[in-house]
Amino acid sequence: MLTLCFLALGILLIVLETTLLQSFPAWIGRPDFVFIIVAFTAYRFAWLPGLLLTFVLGWIMDSLTGINLGVYPLECLAVFAGLKALTTNNPLRESTYQIPLVGLSYFIVQLVTYCLYSFTLPDFLPEWSWGRVFGETGILVVATIPCFLLLNALSEYLQKRKLQPRHLRRKP
Repeated sequence: MLTLCFLALGILLIVLETTLLQSFPAWIGRPDFVFIIVAFTAYRFAWLPGLLLTFVLGWIMDSLTGINLGVYPLECLAVFAGLKALTTNNPLRESTYQIPLVGLSYFIVQLVTYCLYSFTLPDFLPEWSWGRVFGETGILVVATIPCFLLLNALSEYLQKRKLQPRHLRRKP
């Protein structure tokens, strides 16, 4: 139930990200909501449902916007596995490392992706801009804070709703 709800939310955010947000001016910024859901999934889901959700969302996003098909799902799976491995049995409080790790992983993914695309598609890449990369990472980190609060509230609501027994009423 939880995985299906997050899959539906992810599909809704993919539609929003690929249609409505593209009409906004670039200076406002366009955070990658799929990346935020992948990071949240790494923090809150078990391995198998998380991998399944991450792959499906990455595959849908790649089918809609990918230059090299298959790269975006691999990025999402690598981010999920990396964040999951780093945070499993971590003695620190979650609030101290969640948001910074999202920003760091997004920055590393942009750097690695640019390097890989420079080998495979050097004619189609724009010049590397540190300011643009830091700006996009900053926008993603700022957008991650309210998104994590909302996703956490949704996750807790769905888990409580599932655990509460339903009382059957007798009609008089």
